[in-house]
Amino acid sequence: MTKPPPIAVFDLDGTLAETAGDLVGTLNVILQREGLQALPVEEARDLIGAGAKALIQRGFSAVGEPLTTERLETLFVDFLDHYGHHICDHSHLYPGVIDALDKLEAMGFRLAVCTNKVEGHAVRLLEALGVAPRFAAICGRQTFPFSKPDPRHITLTIAQAGGDPERAVMVGDSRADIDAAKAAGIPVVAVTFGYTDTPVQHLGPDRVISHFEDLADAVSALVPARAELRPAS
Repeated sequence: MTKPPPIAVFDLDGTLAETAGDLVGTLNVILQREGLQALPVEEARDLIGAGAKALIQRGFSAVGEPLTTERLETLFVDFLDHYGHHICDHSHLYPGVIDALDKLEAMGFRLAVCTNKVEGHAVRLLEALGVAPRFAAICGRQTFPFSKPDPRHITLTIAQAGGDPERAVMVGDSRADIDAAKAAGIPVVAVTFGYTDTPVQHLGPDRVISHFEDLADAVSALVPARAELRPAS
């Protein structure tokens, strides 16, 4: 029986793509509609990472504005509507992403995306960036009943992509990515250029990279070692 291929699972915002301009831009539209102060993008980058609702909550907290559950739900709908029309005004892939994906595919890896972004927005953004066909699965916050840091978000993404969970690696930029991968028993590579309020080096990833040109080496150092532990069939 043919074994499934090894798989690299990627976070999206802050990992594959710099999306702060559009995400914070949408947050600022919401804040200003509510008569509140806009946030500078560079100061608000680290509010990103746990999905749109969390971004709204963190944004309102940053400007000292209380937010009820009912108000959050209304603003969430407004956020999704505006962001959906401005999903790739300023967003772009990080340098080296295409070459890194090429190298992993040449190594026999299947590719997938596991993001706390709404699935429809994740697909549309990756299509706009020209890389959606590269991924065997693109799974977002509403794809399953679970989202990161729940490890099932990753394991179900791997299953949907048809990859081998025993030869899998997660690539992300935040505590949610790292914690979910650890709980799933999957090694994790963290990038230093994403969205996190704590330097990823302090969150316990298996490898840390500062450029995508180092990803293939980091992955090959992790997945073969894990594969060697598999019992002979």
